[in-house]
Amino acid sequence: MSALEKLKAAFVSAIGVPATAEFDNLAYGRTVGWDSIAHMSLVNEIESSFDIMLDTDDVIDMSSFAKAREILGKYGVVFA
Repeated sequence: MSALEKLKAAFVSAIGVPATAEFDNLAYGRTVGWDSIAHMSLVNEIESSFDIMLDTDDVIDMSSFAKAREILGKYGVVFA
C-alpha cells in the first residue's frame, strides 16, 4: 500500500469520510465528522499506519489532508 493510500485509509477510518471523497478538500471544522475526538482518532491512525509519533505541534497544526501530507513529509514519508 502506498503512503497516499495509507493516509487516505486513516482518514476513512478515523473521520468516516467515504473512500471516494475528494481528499484534497478535507479540512478540520469544514468536513462533517472531523471534530476534536475524530482528530485524535486520526492522529492515532496515522501514527499506527506510519509507525511514527507526531509532535504535539504537528497534531495541532494538522488542519487538512494537505497539511497532513506536509507534516508526514517531515517524518520521512514520501508521497509519489
